[in-house]
Amino acid sequence: MALHLTANKQSPTDQKSTLNTLQEKIIQTLGYLALAVSLLASTQTHAQPLFEPSSRPGGIAMVDVGAASSRLPVVRWNDKPIAVIEQSGRAVAIAGIALSVEPGEQSLSVIDNNGEQTSVLFEVAEHSYDEQRLTITNKRKVNPDPLDMVRIKEESKRLKIVKNSRADRLMASSFIWPVAGPVSSPFGLRRFYNDQPRNPHGGIDIAAPEGTPIKAAADGIILDAEEYFFNGNSVIIEHGLGLQTFYAHMSRIDVSTGERVEQGQIIGAVGETGRVTGAHLHWSVGLNATWIDPLLVIDSDQPPELP
Repeated sequence: MALHLTANKQSPTDQKSTLNTLQEKIIQTLGYLALAVSLLASTQTHAQPLFEPSSRPGGIAMVDVGAASSRLPVVRWNDKPIAVIEQSGRAVAIAGIALSVEPGEQSLSVIDNNGEQTSVLFEVAEHSYDEQRLTITNKRKVNPDPLDMVRIKEESKRLKIVKNSRADRLMASSFIWPVAGPVSSPFGLRRFYNDQPRNPHGGIDIAAPEGTPIKAAADGIILDAEEYFFNGNSVIIEHGLGLQTFYAHMSRIDVSTGERVEQGQIIGAVGETGRVTGAHLHWSVGLNATWIDPLLVIDSDQPPELP
């Protein structure tokens, strides 16, 4: 069952307790998951997901960090753990690059099996994104009132816990589009709401009629299924190694926190909850708690057409 945050009704002590309970539930869920995936791995072989390297803001850097051994090295970037996979006998770090990262040289911290720490450098290239201006009729969704801000701050803490949670093994081997329909807003847009600048668009918006079923883009486990002020009814799925997908503005949620889901399973329906201008699905892909361009993990540039 999903946990519910009611920031405007809880004391600070109760809010902290709720967040601690969420963190404990996620840790417990991922612990059970590690055992289940380990047992599964003894009888099945899964291919690695297709990552398309694109070392730019909003992209993915795939960095060779040395020879692979029985235990892969520990890699961190800006104090965040980075996924590492074995590829052709080499240990390869897969780092999601935030839209806010400045182009230029970056450094990974690598700790090998002997505990020795080294630095491995990689370059982030320049990349520009278009601008988008939207008019929101509900002014509270642009300039929230004080009570709304209390809720928003608590939801931000919750999302930080969820986004920084990760399973030790990959569950996904490929990704599919969660719904059919035209892309109404691509990834990375520099957004303005009622002419006020906001964070860049960290996902892809797909226009579809309200009630259209939403599919899980890949195998994984539900880390969060909750209603948020800006995002409306939302679901976050962990696919392993901190690779996550996020589904927002849903009219309904059909899954619960801790539930295992398979690629193509219905997890809810398209809606217009939260800060929206109409019915659509906002779909994001995250890696090391950073939103990246979803087109880098999927083999087609556009969703299927609506029937």
